[in-house]
Amino acid sequence: MSEVKKIATRDSYGNALVELGKEHDDVVVLDADLAAATKTGTFKKAFPERHIDCGIAECDMMGIAAGIATTGRVPFASSFAMFAAGRAFEQVRNSIGYPHLNVKIGATHAGISVGEDGATHQCNEDIALMRTIPGMVVINPSDDVEAKAAVKAAYEHNGPVYLRFGRLAAPVINDRPDYKFELGKGVILREGKDLTIIATGLMVSEALEAAETLAAGGIEAKVINIHTIKPLDEELVVTAARETGKVVTVEEHSVIGGLGSAVCDALCAKAPVPVLKIGVQDVFGESGPAVKLLEKYGLTAAGICKSVKEWY
Repeated sequence: MSEVKKIATRDSYGNALVELGKEHDDVVVLDADLAAATKTGTFKKAFPERHIDCGIAECDMMGIAAGIATTGRVPFASSFAMFAAGRAFEQVRNSIGYPHLNVKIGATHAGISVGEDGATHQCNEDIALMRTIPGMVVINPSDDVEAKAAVKAAYEHNGPVYLRFGRLAAPVINDRPDYKFELGKGVILREGKDLTIIATGLMVSEALEAAETLAAGGIEAKVINIHTIKPLDEELVVTAARETGKVVTVEEHSVIGGLGSAVCDALCAKAPVPVLKIGVQDVFGESGPAVKLLEKYGLTAAGICKSVKEWY
C-alpha cells in the first residue's frame, strides 16, 4: 500500500489564496508579521500589491480588514488562531461581526498540534469564541482538498467567515472524484449501526482509523466529517443519532464550546441520546512534539478507540 500523502492545511490556505487571487482581483490578503508561518507569503510573492503586512498588531489588522470590506473588496485577515480569535476578539466582534462585514479570517496554528510553541500559542478555545458571534460562519477543514475548497466557499459566501487551519501535516482523505464541499453540510465517510463518531479538522482521519479498529472488535461506527461547525448540519447529526442511538464527538479543541457543544445543543433539543465528547478536557496544552501531545491528550486513533470502548 502506498504511503498516505500528508499536507498541513496552513499550506493549503496559502496555495488556495494564490489560486483565488488569480481568479478574483478583489481579493486582498492581510497578515500580522507571520506571512512565512501562515503561508500567505505565497500570495505576497504572486500579488505584492494586494498583500498588506500589518505588523504585530492583530487588532489593528481586523479594523483594517473591516475598512477594506466596506470598499467592496474581499479581505482575508491572517494570523495564528490564538491571535486572530483571542487577542483580536473584540475587534472581530464589534468591527466585523456586528456590522456583518464580508471579512474572511484565516486562522492557522490552531489546537495543541502547534507543539513546541506551548500552551500560550495552542488555541483550544477559538471555535467556542467564534461560534458566539452572531452571523459568523466557522469552518474547520480536515485536509488539503477540503481546506482549498473551504477558502473558495468562504470567498463566495457574503459575510464573515472564520477558517481554522493547522500546523501539523494532515493525511489527505478527500482526494476523490466525487468529493463535494458544501457550506453547512456534513459528510458521511463511513456507515455504521452501533454509534456515530462526529469529527472535525485534524481528527477526521483519526476517527476513520479508529472506526476500522473498533469494527475489528465488533463495534460498527458511522463516521461523519463536520467541516462547517457553524452553521451545523443539524439534520444529518439528528438523523445519525436516531439511527445509532449513541454519539461521540472528536475535536482538537476544548470540549467546552466547540463541536461537541454544538452537537449537544442540537441533540438535546431534537434527539436526546448519550454523547461522549473527546477533545481537550478543560486543561491548557503544554510544550512538546505535536504527535506526542496528541497521544498524551487522547487525540489519536488509539486514544479514540480507548475512550469509546470504556464508554460504550
